Amino acid sequence: MKVHVEIDCTPEEARSFMGLPDVGKANDIYVDTITKAMKGVTNPEQLQDYAKHLAPMGQIGMKLFQNFVEGSMSAASAAASGKMSTKKDD
Repeated sequence: MKVHVEIDCTPEEARSFMGLPDVGKANDIYVDTITKAMKGVTNPEQLQDYAKHLAPMGQIGMKLFQNFVEGSMSAASAAASGKMSTKKDD
């Protein structure tokens, strides 16, 4: 048995119905802060420095994310080379 329910409401109505907090004001402040900080950026190095400070957990968070991406890339390339060697052995 399938039941299909369609609800017509605004995003704000859905948010309040589900009990989620209204983060609109916090988002506006965050966007305003980033916009003001980016006005003085003249080169990519400055942009990277700003991103490190604005990211969650600052530079530590950026380093963790970078390590995650690098680890995923090395695991993917190791898996790809392992699959290629398996095909050659068959």
